[in-house]
Amino acid sequence: MRVFHDLELPQPVSQVRLARDVDQTEWYDVTGWTTAGTPCPAMIQKVDDSGEGVAFLIYGGEAGLRMRPAAQRASWQLEDLTQWGEPFLLVSNLSDARLVRASDD
Repeated sequence: MRVFHDLELPQPVSQVRLARDVDQTEWYDVTGWTTAGTPCPAMIQKVDDSGEGVAFLIYGGEAGLRMRPAAQRASWQLEDLTQWGEPFLLVSNLSDARLVRASDD
């Protein structure tokens, strides 16, 4: 079982850089997801990963996270095959995330 220990306060995040294909990273929009099937804020927080080291935990609602290609502007939908879900993400560098700016609210 993984245990995360908070090292900093969470902040809202809007995008994450992931390598879904070997040797190619891309930016993806990220949102939290509720059990009601609606988006909610995604958050990023600096954590200690069960003694494995420092990482940045990205988490969302009680149903986890949803991602979609950053260039896609379609609404968040479970039926959209270009979108997918994860319970949470761990990234090693904060530079792999784009925080929500005050004007993004």
